[in-house]
Amino acid sequence: MDNLCHTLVGAACGEAGLKRRTGLGNVTLMIAANLPDVDVLVFATDIPSVAFRRGWTHGVLAQALLPIALAAAMTLVSRCRNGDRRRRSPGGQRATDARGAGRQDCAFGQLLLLSYIGIFTHVGLDWLNNYGVRLLMPFSGRWFYGDSVFILDPWLWATLGLGVWLARRWTRVQPARIALAVAALYIGAMVLSARGAREIVIERWRAAQGSEPRALMVGPAPLTPFRRVVVVDAGDRYETGTFSWFPPRVRFDPGAIPKGDNEPAVIEARATDRRIRAVLVWARFPYFTVEPAGRATRVTVRDVRFGDRVGGVSAEVR
Repeated sequence: MDNLCHTLVGAACGEAGLKRRTGLGNVTLMIAANLPDVDVLVFATDIPSVAFRRGWTHGVLAQALLPIALAAAMTLVSRCRNGDRRRRSPGGQRATDARGAGRQDCAFGQLLLLSYIGIFTHVGLDWLNNYGVRLLMPFSGRWFYGDSVFILDPWLWATLGLGVWLARRWTRVQPARIALAVAALYIGAMVLSARGAREIVIERWRAAQGSEPRALMVGPAPLTPFRRVVVVDAGDRYETGTFSWFPPRVRFDPGAIPKGDNEPAVIEARATDRRIRAVLVWARFPYFTVEPAGRATRVTVRDVRFGDRVGGVSAEVR
């Protein structure tokens, strides 16, 4: 999911009552809910980002270690802040707020708990969409796909944002808890919808082709929960289409997308160009196009899920 959604989930968890467990609870939840995306630093390198994103920082090892590092960092911040406050206050006493109550102290154990909660929400939300996440890194590079919720979901933004706003405005936990419950129900319904749609598409494909698809995606579409995007691996090509509910209907596009992976130039590019190989680490439905480029041949790899929008790279071979 996008970072706005991750941040809203962390904020909603805090406003639902978790921030009261310790000082810096709210900020810890929101940072933890975004922390696995520290892998965006790959954009500062020449490595294709899709080959690194949602890997090391999203896998089981990072899920175990990142919360410990964050809790330790927040504890250090708290101690530095409290030490500075004592130096500034008369007689070295702890600073008080307008009501005379001391600021809430930070407890490492509680910060650690909130850090784990935030990290797990991030990885779970990332699993929901069709971009994928490598949950077993660094022990396995296998991708997992939920194919349930679109990566930018305004319904989740609105639900969680309203819950956080009302909780802060009314200084009550109920709006945030209701928002989290509604978001969870929505996500659950989308997961069930994805599974049901997938079964229907497989049945229609079997009836029309008499065989099983090599691979299949029935993924979410922008804005509408009742429409899905279909990609079928049919061997040497990909068939694309849409699925819609009410009534359940599968429509395949008239043309097909050739894989183009047997062209000599493609074989050469896959063997010699590291950027092509990097994209293939991430690509779920890769296809290649070949065109003249002077005395060389330009090979471009893309993924049917995103076309030109994400991950496509080109290489020239002779």
